[in-house]
Amino acid sequence: MAVVEQATEASRMPVLSVRGLTTSFRVGTEWRSVVRNMDLDVAPGETVAIVGESGSGKSVTSLSIMRLLPQLTSRIEGSVKLEGRELLTLDAEQMRQVRGNQISMIFQEPMTSLNPIFPIGKQIAEAITCHRDISNSEAKAEVLRLLDRVRIPNAKNRFDEYPHQFSGGMRQRVMIAMALASRPKLLIADEPTTALDVTIQGQILDLIKTLQDEEGMAVLFITHDMGVVAEVSDRTIVMFRGEAVETGTTDDIFNRGQHPYTRALLSAVPKLGSMGGRERPMRFPVIDIKTGDTLVPEAEAGIPEKGSQPLLEVKNLTTRFDIRSGLLGRRSGAVHAVENVSFTLKPGETLSLVGESGCGKSTTGRSITRLVTPTSGQITVDGYNVGSLDEASLRRMRRSIQMVFQDPFASLDPRMSIGQAVMEPFVEHNLGSKAEARDKAADLLERVGLSADMMPRYPHEFSGGQRQRIAIARSLMLDPKIIVADEAVSALDVSIKAQVCNLLLDLQQSFNLAYLFISHDMAVVERVSHRVAVMYLGEIVEIGPRQAVFDNPQHPYTKKLMAAVPVPDPARRKLKRNLSTDEIKSPIRPVGYQPPARQYREVSEGHLVQV
Repeated sequence: MAVVEQATEASRMPVLSVRGLTTSFRVGTEWRSVVRNMDLDVAPGETVAIVGESGSGKSVTSLSIMRLLPQLTSRIEGSVKLEGRELLTLDAEQMRQVRGNQISMIFQEPMTSLNPIFPIGKQIAEAITCHRDISNSEAKAEVLRLLDRVRIPNAKNRFDEYPHQFSGGMRQRVMIAMALASRPKLLIADEPTTALDVTIQGQILDLIKTLQDEEGMAVLFITHDMGVVAEVSDRTIVMFRGEAVETGTTDDIFNRGQHPYTRALLSAVPKLGSMGGRERPMRFPVIDIKTGDTLVPEAEAGIPEKGSQPLLEVKNLTTRFDIRSGLLGRRSGAVHAVENVSFTLKPGETLSLVGESGCGKSTTGRSITRLVTPTSGQITVDGYNVGSLDEASLRRMRRSIQMVFQDPFASLDPRMSIGQAVMEPFVEHNLGSKAEARDKAADLLERVGLSADMMPRYPHEFSGGQRQRIAIARSLMLDPKIIVADEAVSALDVSIKAQVCNLLLDLQQSFNLAYLFISHDMAVVERVSHRVAVMYLGEIVEIGPRQAVFDNPQHPYTKKLMAAVPVPDPARRKLKRNLSTDEIKSPIRPVGYQPPARQYREVSEGHLVQV
């Protein structure tokens, strides 16, 4: 009887127990705390999510638990126990035995976590042989078993391949295989799906759920995506500025959340299907994160005038990139990035291009602005025939069409103040004096929610959301009629994403802007679009009014994209989508390949689907 009670007690004991965790970093001569008094427990087979935005202390919490912070500039206080064993008092060698053996971690970006000069099989085998006394042949057999477990097709032939030969989703599977190599008691997943396309994200979430069911692991899941939280976690901890502001079951957090910040996070989450019956795009409600009060209610945005002439016309656009190989660099094939794409865009309208990485969305945007040279087709921008423009005419054309890129830090010069960066297009196009440029830049910074006083600052002094606002202000300096927004909100936290989407809708109404909105986030696309075009392998497979495409999707690929979107509903927590694990097909074709002529069927007015 005593043995049974001891076994029951052991099963109730948390795998991980954290009490009073406080992590500080040395800044000059002072210590500044970035995580304060953190408490959490994770039981066997349980998934606990830590949710919050960038800078809230989520990742620092996980790195503190793993003791991966630099010893000289960081200080960890409190208690971190793994199955009752205190980790903060272990020496370096003892902690090395714990890492990868009893606790494993999956990081956000697998390409920076995998060594590019070693085959993936060797890297996973190393994780096994470090902690277990087995032969090389036994280690290889175990690696192949793990690769099969994480659903990597043809594992035996891929054992000797390198990280760059895998897609993003497959690299993340390799990281999961490595994390599971020694059958850990606790898996820490730090934003494991943030950088992935929605279908790949769905596959990874399914995989983690399946492996947890099979292994009985405890999982600490760190993310800022509330849809992911709802689908994977049993309990949720909401972090804000280094502190846990609310803790409870996931159902309680989502349906009965008390803290203003929790409610603000949930209000900013776009929900697929929430636009049913609405023709116009919708602004997100804005909630005060300190009080929970609604500052700006949800509201409908504008709609383009009927009968207006298109600002942008694209006919049979094809863009291919030659592949050269051999000693003489002969042409051996081509990447068919964009294949026979046609659409129009009117003033005040948002057309969204959606699809997974590699489908040709960004190449379409860059072809329209002539940042890359199209192979064939006709592009007309505000009366300009883009393909026939000389350098001077191309420069004038680009006053009508501007681009906002995904990563504002990469598109802003770190050596230029943001005032100089925003003024630069105006000055370079000789549209007025420097004083006029400064006044216009100050006005646009105010329009995008920043202050003119910030003009002397540099890009590194701003948050990601603020930098994206600066990039938007810069794109407006030439009074363009069209803005190509290339994944402009994909890398942003959920509330910042909502703010930037609202800003884009407000600017559209103020300036009658047309947007080509490039994204893989179907829930955001549903919220901001008038029309939607779905791309697959360089081709548009479905296009039509947003309401028609989302309410009545026809193409199998459109249905697959929608089925993969995480839904912020805890009732779906045990749901597995059983999505195909096939990688997206290659767009590389041999020399002389001619794609077959495509036919389209009209489902309803303006709603076309490839047959």
